[in-house]
Amino acid sequence: MASPEAELSLLVVDDDGIAPLNHEYLGRTGPTNVIAFPMQEGEFAELSPHLLGDVVISVETCLREAEAAGIGFEKRFTELLIHGILHLFGYDHEKSSAEEARMHRKTEALLAHLGL
Repeated sequence: MASPEAELSLLVVDDDGIAPLNHEYLGRTGPTNVIAFPMQEGEFAELSPHLLGDVVISVETCLREAEAAGIGFEKRFTELLIHGILHLFGYDHEKSSAEEARMHRKTEALLAHLGL
């Protein structure tokens, strides 16, 4: 994941803010926890080679998930941020169980690196 001079945008919203994005871009109803919009894919990826993309996180869903898992909000938020960033780097847990395992291992390694 070498990208020393890359940038991304982070948008923190509530469930009402993420639900329309979830519907429009993923065809799913209701809110979700995180959505990533990679900018290094597609026809115009070369226009901004240092722009990774956008990560959108719903704080309401994050809080519910943290409470359900018995972990702090900050840890769950960090997990979701890592998840979104991994998507920007091409990781995709929905492709296969092997890719899901690969993404999980990378997530755990990054959380450990952060002391979480």
